[in-house]
Amino acid sequence: MDKTKKRKVAIVGGGITGLAAAYKLQKQMNHNQVPVEYQLFEASNRFGGKIKTMNRNGFVIEAGPDSYLSRKKSMTRLAEQVGLSDQLVNNETGQAFILKGKSLEPIPTGAVMGIPTQFSPFVRTNLLSPLGKVRVLADYFLPKTTAEDEDVSAGYFFRKRLGDEAVDYLIEPLLSGIYAGDINKLSLKATFPQFQQLEESHRSLIKGTINNLKKAQINQAVQPQKKKGQFLTFREGLESFITAIVEQLPKENLHLEKAIEKITKVDSGYELSFANGEVQYFDDVILTTPPHATGELLAAYSEFQYLRKMELSTTATIAIAYREGDVQNPFDGTGFVVSKNSDVTITACTWTDKKWPHTTPEGYTLLRCYVGRAGDSAIVEKTDEEILQTVLDDLDLVMDISAEPLFFVVTRWREAMPQYLVGHPYRIAKLKEDLENKYSGLYIVGAAIDGVGLPDCIDQGEAAVDSILAKVAK
Repeated sequence: MDKTKKRKVAIVGGGITGLAAAYKLQKQMNHNQVPVEYQLFEASNRFGGKIKTMNRNGFVIEAGPDSYLSRKKSMTRLAEQVGLSDQLVNNETGQAFILKGKSLEPIPTGAVMGIPTQFSPFVRTNLLSPLGKVRVLADYFLPKTTAEDEDVSAGYFFRKRLGDEAVDYLIEPLLSGIYAGDINKLSLKATFPQFQQLEESHRSLIKGTINNLKKAQINQAVQPQKKKGQFLTFREGLESFITAIVEQLPKENLHLEKAIEKITKVDSGYELSFANGEVQYFDDVILTTPPHATGELLAAYSEFQYLRKMELSTTATIAIAYREGDVQNPFDGTGFVVSKNSDVTITACTWTDKKWPHTTPEGYTLLRCYVGRAGDSAIVEKTDEEILQTVLDDLDLVMDISAEPLFFVVTRWREAMPQYLVGHPYRIAKLKEDLENKYSGLYIVGAAIDGVGLPDCIDQGEAAVDSILAKVAK
């Protein structure tokens, strides 16, 4: 290409995916003088997307995600690059529980995403009946249930391998919470491919999980370290990370309240039609918007129908602050998830002051509860006060709360979590094929495509930039 002509790149969406893409582009422009210029457009009045932190009376309250998996290194690397590595904190390790019926039961020691690896704690658990435990152990002897390229629901897979009880009272509460979805509809290959790989390599999930743990223990023996929680966040909240990235980018390249109505393919590039009537041309477009919004921007093209129709779940979070003495919590742990068969509305509760002590002033307690799930989100449309009362009624089963909260904050996330239903990997593979063959220069990335975790989104944004830079280098 003509090295004297700068390639124009549009980044649509100012959440973590778009900002990660912009940061990588800017870094390359600063250090390697690559012939690229970019503009980032965000329709709302703030950057960060679903990352939103509130600092109130000394409390650090996350309205959206509260952390990320530390083993996924891209977010830690980016934090180091923007000067926030000293602000990273691990969660406190502690017992987690599952609400079964009206009682909290500890997750058995050694269970990995519900799969038992230690015999004694598994035998003692009250989460499963004796017959349910025997059915789990049948995993040792069962043949493989899926072919390598087959996609089935996570629920089907785990029921075949471990039985209905294990799924309903142990696995489903843990796994569904990650996607706020229905485990019986979620794609195994898209959500938890490691378990399908375990079956392929070891046949038995229990055998494979135990083998992996032994390998990890050998590595730890070689490099012994103090045990840390597996999640990371920032001392001042996740939004401090967004602020740090934005501060590294030229203000003239960032545009808030700049809504786009349509994207049209023209010649070897794309025209962006803005809500104010303006039209701009770009050689490359990195689309990081939610799937329905992406589908509507590309409504003229049938290849993006899947994005327009993708199922999304609706949920809400409620953070509730108390004086420490007003909450009697007899359980020593970090929180609980809820079996779908329990007669309560909440789906999970984090004892935030215990899991993340930095979020809560000394002498106070902070709870964070979740409501709404795929196919059952009516509670989200209740008033804030109704949601609070519903949550408090549920908490009354396991905790003694003797006073009104100091304050509470409800955040609603309507149609916010993409549902990776069975077949999702194949549809995304076809989408990527169409982009490469028919829509060169258009990149569709973000939580609806290749992973909902924050590091997953960073990886996707950076990968799109790598593809653009490879073109420039030719």
